[in-house]
Amino acid sequence: MPDAILEVQEVHTFIGQFHILQGVSVSVPRGGIVVLLGRNGAGKTTTLKTILGLLPPRQGQVIFDGQSVQGRRSFDIAALGIGFVPEHRAIFRSLSVAENLKIAERARGDLDRKADFIFGLFPDLKRLYRLPGNHLSGGQQQMLAVARALVPDNRLLLIDEPSEGLAPIIIEQMMHAIRQLSAESTVLLVEQNFVVASQLAESYVIIEEGRSVQAGLMADLVVDRETIQRYLGAA
Repeated sequence: MPDAILEVQEVHTFIGQFHILQGVSVSVPRGGIVVLLGRNGAGKTTTLKTILGLLPPRQGQVIFDGQSVQGRRSFDIAALGIGFVPEHRAIFRSLSVAENLKIAERARGDLDRKADFIFGLFPDLKRLYRLPGNHLSGGQQQMLAVARALVPDNRLLLIDEPSEGLAPIIIEQMMHAIRQLSAESTVLLVEQNFVVASQLAESYVIIEEGRSVQAGLMADLVVDRETIQRYLGAA
């Protein structure tokens, strides 16, 4: 795909002796939002970690913006312009909101340059700027996790389960923020909530038992009840 910012080509990834990804391919066009779909344990999170080199593939290729990242260390891959929002937020709970954001800088002044954009997306974080992470609600912690990935200049954001465990009103806020930030960066999303995924993403890839089995436009998938039932278990 000529306009792809990311190409994952037939990757095979192991965790210990377990062969988790057994041929996953994902093409992410530049701009917009792509979602990885599949049941729990299908390999979606492992795919994100493989892209970032946290779980290096034993076979296959990961190509970001035209260059292979094979064999590079995770922080070197991230420095190319990839941000990662892990599952379960993973903020530093003893650090303040300000400190969580500050340590995400790659270059001096990143946070100052991005502050207006970040606080425009997440006004709560400006109000809670000096509070430690463990004083934030679950939704506010998720906002902070996403905001942290926005501090440096990232061209691709990998976001894992942003709606997990959130109240419906917070999910709506998070969806609004992801739509806005996708105008600045390409987003590859893992999302178990199909309603959320279908309202956010323009295209999708389905992963089943460690293999990518189908990809296409979200507009086509939402009317394909047979495929949804077969791979996602949704009615």
